[in-house]
Amino acid sequence: MKKKLLTIILLFVAFSSISQEKKKAILKPSKIGFLYNYGTNENFINNDSDYSYAANTYKLQAFYVIGNWKNLDFELTVQPQVQFLNHQLLNEQFVRPEEENYLEKRTEFTKVKTMNLYALEFGFAVKKQVIAKLNFQTTLSLGFSLINKRTERLANGFTFIENLSFGFSHETFTNSFMYLGTNFGHVSNLNFRKPNNGYNILGLEISYSYIID
Repeated sequence: MKKKLLTIILLFVAFSSISQEKKKAILKPSKIGFLYNYGTNENFINNDSDYSYAANTYKLQAFYVIGNWKNLDFELTVQPQVQFLNHQLLNEQFVRPEEENYLEKRTEFTKVKTMNLYALEFGFAVKKQVIAKLNFQTTLSLGFSLINKRTERLANGFTFIENLSFGFSHETFTNSFMYLGTNFGHVSNLNFRKPNNGYNILGLEISYSYIID
């Protein structure tokens, strides 16, 4: 009886250890990295004359391999981040007289505002090798965020961020990668609160990442 009990305990411990290792393997990223992005509303694609808006974004990145299909590689990227924002209302008539306290709002929003946005973003990337050690990469991302100040375009508090990025990833050193690309970004809150005109940017981004054991 004691031998059977000991065997059961040993099997349970072994099974638990295997399960823990599997969980660790699933949660452990294949690469980690850091990305910087600068984006602005004032660009040749979407230059809204009603406001100015610029974002300096700093992201930590954890990469998880999803798999491959034909000549394409698929990857999930988890990106906690902080964005340092500058905003100013340029056209005070954007705040309509029918709005409550519209004169006070015009005075507040036409001054330059510095704001912070904190987010957790999930990106789905598709990569294709162009030449040896060089990949073309496109990433579609969605994140949940908090913005700490209101403007005429967006209420403070809970928001969503969306990004579409294109660029090239190059293996500069063994297991180390540099990425250079551009992105189209949007911030809004899906009408959870008013106003919800949101912000749009076109940005440039650069990142460094490396494979971990």
